[in-house]
Amino acid sequence: MNPGTLIFILLLFALLWLLFIQPQRRRQRAQQQMLSEIAPGVEIITAGGFYGTVRSVEDDDVVVELAPGMEVRMARRAVAAVIPAAEEEEETEEPDEREEQNDVTAEAESRVDERS
Repeated sequence: MNPGTLIFILLLFALLWLLFIQPQRRRQRAQQQMLSEIAPGVEIITAGGFYGTVRSVEDDDVVVELAPGMEVRMARRAVAAVIPAAEEEEETEEPDEREEQNDVTAEAESRVDERS
């Protein structure tokens, strides 16, 4: 076998490793870390798209409250994401922004009425 061909094959293998295998391992590690951080009181999104609050954690099961008084038991691996506390604060700020927009809209409407 030609040494140039061997080097080409090794470089191709290294490129495939960097493009496909490493990112997949990184995603798996991030998923495992996220699943290990699940604790009672944490808000999550399930793989099915449901939002809920973790009530208890067992070995491979998680009890999630989807609505007041409605708890479901699900596999831990069915948790798609943990909702950070910062997102909850952003949601509470939105009504203030809406009030500001309503004030601006009302102000513009009053100017139009004055001109008429």
